[in-house]
Amino acid sequence: MSATGTTPTGTATGIRLHAPAPGWSVTADVVIVGSGVAGLTAALRCQAAGLRTVVVTKARLDDGSTRWAQGGVAAALGEGDTPEQHLDDTLVAGAGLCDEEAVRTLVTEGPDAVRRLIATGAHFDESADGALALTREGGHHRRRIAHAGGDATGAEISRALVEAVRARGIRTVENALVLDLLTDADGRTAGVSLHVMGEGQHDGVGAALAPAVVLATGGMGQVFSATTNPHVSTGDGVALALRAGAEVSDLEFVQFHPTVLFLGADAEGQQPLVSEAVRGEGAHLVDADGVRFMVGQHELAELAPRDIVAKGITRRMQQLGAEHMYLDARHFGAEMWETRFPTILAACRTHGIDPVTEPIPVAPAAHYASGGVRTDLRGRTTVPGLYACGEVACTGVHGANRLASNSLLEGLVYAERIADDIAASHRENGLHARVPAPVPHPETPTHPLMPPETRFAIQRVMTQGAGVLRSADSLADAAAGLGRIHAEAAGALAENGKTAEPGVDTWEATNLLCVARVLVAAARRREETRGCHWREDHADRDDAAWRRHIVVRLNPDRTLAVHTTPTAEFPPTRPECRTNQQEQ
Repeated sequence: MSATGTTPTGTATGIRLHAPAPGWSVTADVVIVGSGVAGLTAALRCQAAGLRTVVVTKARLDDGSTRWAQGGVAAALGEGDTPEQHLDDTLVAGAGLCDEEAVRTLVTEGPDAVRRLIATGAHFDESADGALALTREGGHHRRRIAHAGGDATGAEISRALVEAVRARGIRTVENALVLDLLTDADGRTAGVSLHVMGEGQHDGVGAALAPAVVLATGGMGQVFSATTNPHVSTGDGVALALRAGAEVSDLEFVQFHPTVLFLGADAEGQQPLVSEAVRGEGAHLVDADGVRFMVGQHELAELAPRDIVAKGITRRMQQLGAEHMYLDARHFGAEMWETRFPTILAACRTHGIDPVTEPIPVAPAAHYASGGVRTDLRGRTTVPGLYACGEVACTGVHGANRLASNSLLEGLVYAERIADDIAASHRENGLHARVPAPVPHPETPTHPLMPPETRFAIQRVMTQGAGVLRSADSLADAAAGLGRIHAEAAGALAENGKTAEPGVDTWEATNLLCVARVLVAAARRREETRGCHWREDHADRDDAAWRRHIVVRLNPDRTLAVHTTPTAEFPPTRPECRTNQQEQ
């Protein structure tokens, strides 16, 4: 696919969120958007390289998805384990769509990245002999999951990284929703526009100017009614990248975590996760009669890759007409629950369930986006100066289904690679002296903002039509529902020049609609079942036709340019390395 040129508004599509013009600005060498493991790791490494670094985050520094991670970090750190074995497990889970070079980079650089995290101040659980206490999770043939606080790994990693960022005096802008990428007259990254919520050094819409921007904004789980993701996970980074003209890939592969605490069929918003590590320590999935239904479905039974377990639970629910299954770990005993899984124990008891004495009701819920903004091995996107890492990115590591606990490792490894690439660019090009001059912000709305209530309409449409089970009919219904939502807002703008008032709720709803449309378009295109994409009307995996990637761009008229790669190989992200490809 050939690169698109820039438009007078300064983005490849000419589309921006309607917002007031920036009233203030800060200048840096690199702006990092997000404060999870990927964002803060990149910030620390950039600052160590002498780069003026600014971290922008939507809430507080420790309010992202990382703090909710329970299981741990996967790396070949145990006796007898090797990166090659970790690579094999990752490739199997990815169902034929992993980029093997990206995975090899992850598993070989991962162990040292974890050791550097420990040196930064993260404290992982240890065994009696002082070695790291390692556990297993689904899809892993060895114990290679390092954990902290029993089941509070993310919280400990977040604590350590936040403390390090504050100790080193890295500039941060908290409670700031990123709006759009700013570009200069040549179409290169010039920073981001953002809106700061509440009181602080800055307030309202402003700009963080820099020749390099790193998206580490996390996922988009809030596109579904029930998810393990926090309220802030509204796909802001993917939507920003699309408006900036970047390519996104594999967005149809949304992992539904198999064991999320079932709070009722109508439960909405963030749901409590019951970590895969509970199964790794020997818990069993059972139906209401106590039958272990995963036995015989896969050699690893309850520890099969997540897509297989989620499908197994869903099938059993369909067979029995049940709303949920159960996770039985009563044999752990009170002491193990209290020491190994205190967070999960507390969450269950808060909702009136005691795992020590009764099975836990569980059902799948949206958890992790395996696809995202397409990058190369240095985190570079198809937009010059724009990088992405963590859940917002599609590095090729996860393929069609993320292997458990590879996400935190990916954040560590690829954040370090991004920081090294940015530092090298500054050394080679003398970019310290460059002050980006972004193209001015448009004064009047050219594209509609979605009213706040459309957030819930989008979630209902996506849950019904593009959830765990998909078909041509369900996805067509989802596409039509999303189209109606957009058409109503676009019609109002066309008729009277009015759109919803700019604000956090309307910007988030607009971002959700953008990523939902891409997800559905990709899911409709992929007519097979692979990894965590389950088509009832195409029940089999079809390597001959579909062992390839679906890449999407946003056109200036807001339509989607969707094409399928000719092979499972990702084309280069750099324009100078590409050959023209015809969209299919």
